[in-house]
Amino acid sequence: MLLSLWQREYFQQLLCILVFSLVSVSQWATSRGAETKSPNVILLLTDDQGYGDVGFHGNAKIRTPHMDQLAREGMELTRFYCSPVCAPTRASVMTGRYYYRSGVIHTSRGGAKMHGAETTLAELLQANGYATGIFGKWHLGDNYPMRPQDQGFMESLVHKSGGIGQTPDKPNSYFDPWLWKNGKREQGKGYCTDLFFDAALEFMDRQSAEGKPFFVYLPTNAPHTPLEIADAYWKPYLKQGLNETTARVYGMVENLDENLGRLMAHLEQKKLQKNTILIFLGDNGPQQKRYTAGLKGRKSWVYEGGIRVPFVASWPGHIPEGTQSAQIAAHIDLLPTLLAMTGTPKPKSLKLDGIDLSGLLTGKVKTLPARSLFFQVHRGLTPQRYQNCAVVTQRYKLVGYPGTFGEENLMRDAEPVLELYDLAADPGETKNLISDKPEIAGKLRQEYQQWYSDVKQSRHFQPGMIVIDSRKENPTTLCRYQDGSFAQGNSQGWMVQVETPGLYQIQIQRGTGQKPGKLSVNWQGEETHEFLQADESTARFELKSGSGLLDIWFQEEGADRVYPGDNSTRGDVILKRLD
Repeated sequence: MLLSLWQREYFQQLLCILVFSLVSVSQWATSRGAETKSPNVILLLTDDQGYGDVGFHGNAKIRTPHMDQLAREGMELTRFYCSPVCAPTRASVMTGRYYYRSGVIHTSRGGAKMHGAETTLAELLQANGYATGIFGKWHLGDNYPMRPQDQGFMESLVHKSGGIGQTPDKPNSYFDPWLWKNGKREQGKGYCTDLFFDAALEFMDRQSAEGKPFFVYLPTNAPHTPLEIADAYWKPYLKQGLNETTARVYGMVENLDENLGRLMAHLEQKKLQKNTILIFLGDNGPQQKRYTAGLKGRKSWVYEGGIRVPFVASWPGHIPEGTQSAQIAAHIDLLPTLLAMTGTPKPKSLKLDGIDLSGLLTGKVKTLPARSLFFQVHRGLTPQRYQNCAVVTQRYKLVGYPGTFGEENLMRDAEPVLELYDLAADPGETKNLISDKPEIAGKLRQEYQQWYSDVKQSRHFQPGMIVIDSRKENPTTLCRYQDGSFAQGNSQGWMVQVETPGLYQIQIQRGTGQKPGKLSVNWQGEETHEFLQADESTARFELKSGSGLLDIWFQEEGADRVYPGDNSTRGDVILKRLD
């Protein structure tokens, strides 16, 4: 049928209106999608960068222009707390729980192994559609099921143990380091911090191109020892009159700051800035003595200088610029906060110690509910009440046996050694009020007792167990110093579960000056051995399934057994299943 001119014009107008409507709806949907799209998350956690190691806390010597800029553009929590050493902080960041619940006890000698059954921030975000990547220091277990790839990270570029060059990650260097990429060892080309940021930026670009929100965990190993950094970074600080140690630390922080600046510029260039939550914090106080902005103590101490760290959060349009809050907050709060800010559901069965800070960060609330925060850590696999502990409230702080981090089997007095401080009036902790305010001290002491009993009940201070499963990890490296079970300072073997029984090739690091002897294995109550010549280090043994203490050692012919306790690779073992 032929249409008249007016009919053709009518239908053309109708078609134009329809197309315009569809375009408008599409544009509205796109804009709504941009508004409701899950925000990206970047969590930058630096190692041993204390409260005073930034320019925005009054340090006139250090150069941190990008950290200072982030503080101006976001919100700073001026009383943010972490544990006094690194692995405990990392466990709390990942789980939203006090680290004693997770199986982590301290930083080495079997104390830094988080149970694989723990639910991590990465696992929760991944279940909510996030691409998850870690680039840097993990320090919560180097074996299955405790590795990053076992705990929710789709992509990983990490070093082993607590630091590059530490057992079992030796020999190694911050320059051209050997790293583990998605479980495989490879050598990088460049400085470690630069490499971690390079990998993070590449990961972000890849996920953004696919339209997928990302969670980037950037736990750097800088400025932790060894203090390796290019001369161009640290020698200018030496010329300012600083000692070499401080100069090197500040040089490492300056390199970190440059990388942060590179990250911030990249977000802006890729138009990701407005939809990205960026959080920067330290993991504990400074290891060495230097500027602390007037805070007492440093790493391993539970005084403010050991547990109070820089913290800044930025999310343009959501977190108000240039704001501060003096409300107490801690590492345990990061997981519930990020779940809330990303719209990620929390499983009903998941019990957290931290609280949601999103209202505080976005300016919707000014005051948090009154609460107490608890901190404690010391050497040895058996925590003891009050040793190197602290209870922090908005005003007061109770400290127990300060400065005893490195002690094991601490002798107890009839009454614990306690100190009390009014942080509102005395942030430098100069005046002990334990005798002046017995009621407050007694209340905080009672809270500590309840907390200690509670966290003990979670796992009874049992570290995570290495699972020997050749389907997941083969070979398995057992590091004596980092992951072995220690008693009285000596390695006793490893707590393991053998999931895949069979014939294993066992190789042991014998050290120098080798002589003939026997390689012995004690497993499930049975001791067997094979004789080795001076140039041999490997033998075959049958391992049956089960769990318990796996003890493997080499004993020279005619000599007593040696129980090494040093931080070396001597006694490390590689297990490879053969059948």
